[in-house]
Amino acid sequence: MYDLTLTFDNGPDPDVTPRVLDILGERGIKTTFFVIGEKLADPERRGLAERAHREGHWIGNHTFTHSIPLGEQSGRDTAENEIGRTQDAIGDLAHPQRWFRPFGGGGNLDKRLLKPSVVDYLARKKHSCVLWNSIPRDWDDPDGWTERALDQCSRQPWTLMVLHDLPTGAMDHLERFLDRAESAGARLRQDFPPQCVPIRSGDIVLPINDYVSSIEESV
Repeated sequence: MYDLTLTFDNGPDPDVTPRVLDILGERGIKTTFFVIGEKLADPERRGLAERAHREGHWIGNHTFTHSIPLGEQSGRDTAENEIGRTQDAIGDLAHPQRWFRPFGGGGNLDKRLLKPSVVDYLARKKHSCVLWNSIPRDWDDPDGWTERALDQCSRQPWTLMVLHDLPTGAMDHLERFLDRAESAGARLRQDFPPQCVPIRSGDIVLPINDYVSSIEESV
């Protein structure tokens, strides 16, 4: 038996997110969708975020452009441009914990994630920073990710998995993955393992030095 929390990054996508929501709804599974802020300007994509929220899923912030990891950006306005604008776009769909997931540049948990001014912003705006402990790389192995995902689940008591509701074909295998995970004893849950949330409601509750760059920040 093990616990499994699913999250979906980089959407919403009109060709993929509806089916993902259908599958989750049929199984009574609640998850979190970490959305890209600029995508919510499109009414159809915004409507999908609203549907997810209405069906009990949490909506999280996954930066506005998802272009350059925040720890590699030198401007002092990085946090407002990438986090603030996305939170404004999410608006009343936001969870009280103000979930934020940084962009890892390929799922990396390292100093590319954050920088001092971003940490200060997260603290000041009472955000909760949600990391992960499972990256099955569904985006670059859309047909083979499920085996890797199941293996990662089997190696830890509580998995926080990053998947992507993007048009790669990977989510064509979501039902098969869920069937196999549940038959292996997975207990699906919506909350996050404490060790994956180093900043909670603005309070730094776990060491974060490994995730914060020492970049020189320009004015």
